[in-house]
Amino acid sequence: MIRIFTLLFILLSSINSFAQDDLLDLLEEEQKPEKTFVTATFKTTKIVSSNSVETNGEGSLNFVIQHRFGRVTGGLNEFFGLDDSNLRLALEYGALDNLDIGFGRSSYEKKLDFFVKYRFLRQSTGYKAFPLTLAAYASMQINTGPFPNPNRKNYFSSRMSYAYQLMIARKFGKWVSLQLTPTYVHKNLVTSKLDKNDIFSLGFGTSVRVSGSVRINLEYYWTPEGQVVSNYNQEKVVNAFSLGADIETGGHVFQIHVGNTRGMLEKELVAETTGDILKGHLNFGFNITRSFALYDANKMRQKRKLKKESK
Repeated sequence: MIRIFTLLFILLSSINSFAQDDLLDLLEEEQKPEKTFVTATFKTTKIVSSNSVETNGEGSLNFVIQHRFGRVTGGLNEFFGLDDSNLRLALEYGALDNLDIGFGRSSYEKKLDFFVKYRFLRQSTGYKAFPLTLAAYASMQINTGPFPNPNRKNYFSSRMSYAYQLMIARKFGKWVSLQLTPTYVHKNLVTSKLDKNDIFSLGFGTSVRVSGSVRINLEYYWTPEGQVVSNYNQEKVVNAFSLGADIETGGHVFQIHVGNTRGMLEKELVAETTGDILKGHLNFGFNITRSFALYDANKMRQKRKLKKESK
């Protein structure tokens, strides 16, 4: 009998110990701070011309209109560059919350571009906080305009170029965001043997909040010398610089800016910018972004969850 009581005592003590451990685990879980993701590091998927770490979110479609005008040094005869413009139209679709796919069409060299962007880490606070947002971007560009030298044998592959970017961003409080963008561009066709097919550049972007709907943006690409030696359109290639402002109005974000580049794609920013700021070679431009929700992403996630649980 004594043995039976001893066994019961040990069993009850063990159950009580396990119950206390479970209760302590539950209390610890409840006391853990929540993980909160940082939002709106930038207003849109573009800083000025360069990509930002932002994605559209699942089920969202962005229609982007980008204009770049001619140089203000054209004077009144060219209406300070407004008589000459380049246009790019693009669609960006959020296949997932952190995955965008899309394509665009530019009047500049009549380019088609196809791209994908994946944001694989997000800045967060609270439980297991992470200090940065990281995104990867890849694009393919096709020049559909006439070849510069039609008298020689030309190949379709010569129309192709590619760009790859790693975007590293951090938002400091509610007011300032910074982004570094290591960029690699590959051109199948270069002007001369002195030029590199593979070009590396380091992009820098910042956004400073002025009010709830207005931000000031700056963008700069530093491309080490010796990679693009030949002139482009008979002018020396220089580093790209732009300064602008974001203005949010309802479902639109309007971006107006001035810079030394007419290009809107990575190859143009890194390897084809020729405006000398000291000589006043500046171009006005703007972006308009309109967002559309194609379906309710939350409902779609719930359906996928229920479907998964039912299996």
